[in-house]
Amino acid sequence: MNKQTSNRLIRSKMTKRLFLGYFLSLAVFTVGLTALGFFVVWAGHNLFTWRSESMIYWFLRRVEDYAFLLYLLALLAGWIVITFVSFSKIVRYLDELMRAAERLSQPDSSPIVLSDTLKELQDELNQVRERAAAQARIAKEAEQRKNDLIVYLAHDLKTPLTSVIGYLTLLGDEPQISPELTARYLGIARSKAERLEELINEFFDITRFNLTTITLEPEQVHLSRMLEQLASEFSPILREKDLTWQLDIAPDIYVFCDSDKLERVFDNLIRNAVNYSYPETPIRLSLTPVREYAEICVENRGRTIPPEKLDRIFDQFFRLDSSRSSATGGAGLGLAIAKELTERFGGSIQAESADETVRLTVLLPLSLKKPR
Repeated sequence: MNKQTSNRLIRSKMTKRLFLGYFLSLAVFTVGLTALGFFVVWAGHNLFTWRSESMIYWFLRRVEDYAFLLYLLALLAGWIVITFVSFSKIVRYLDELMRAAERLSQPDSSPIVLSDTLKELQDELNQVRERAAAQARIAKEAEQRKNDLIVYLAHDLKTPLTSVIGYLTLLGDEPQISPELTARYLGIARSKAERLEELINEFFDITRFNLTTITLEPEQVHLSRMLEQLASEFSPILREKDLTWQLDIAPDIYVFCDSDKLERVFDNLIRNAVNYSYPETPIRLSLTPVREYAEICVENRGRTIPPEKLDRIFDQFFRLDSSRSSATGGAGLGLAIAKELTERFGGSIQAESADETVRLTVLLPLSLKKPR
């Protein structure tokens, strides 16, 4: 049973309890008043002897003549009193709930205390308050991490920009420079400019991380071909890091999703593997059909991730090594983006780490249609 269904059941039980108590009070009063009326009439005729000239006898005769009307008036008065008392109690409960609702946004840690009748709602409100406080703390921490990363990235932007300007200035100031040195300076300037582009892209990720506004354009995607192309595109990067590919990609696997967004998922997973791999080790990329899903695994050799960090690896702005600069560790958004996009595709992603091996596994629903 989910939380929303549980809340509806609690409110339904509270409503039934209050109205059941109200109608039960009316029923008990009606039965009691009726029984009392019959007893008074019976007692007046059988237990006492009255003289006709007595004032009491005259009074009782008048009462007997209007007995039914008096009974209705007493019944109406009793119902009015019971209704007033019952609804006063309901209003009092509502006042309690309104005061409790006001306290939901207050920062103090004292629990909400309600009447015994509202015990279940009290527990529910306290749980809501605890969850809201936890979410506020998480949001505050995420905002702080975001601000810190922006400061780090802003600082890191200066280094490649200074290098680009410096080498271009050298080329402009020394017209007689040799072709070999010119090529070397241009190569360094290009490398620094590419790094500058990466940092700017990270800025965009940080400041615009909101996947709820992303519009997906699903289509049938040849997943096997996409992964082979990505592996080919990353081969130069792997060579620079002294890494190698170990590919195990099943042929002709199709999925139905947004190809651009899906490519971004695997781009982020592969970059994560590259950044955290030991030199001279392989990165394994596999694709296997598993029942109605396609299972994609990216596995690399690197430091074992502790369980407490493994649980947070897909959090926004979380970085495995906080001591790393943004030049090597990224902004901590790649895996968070990969997770949210994968779930938007109807799939799932999980991380495992043991014996200096890190394994990221993605499950995506297989396309039911094959191209002609």
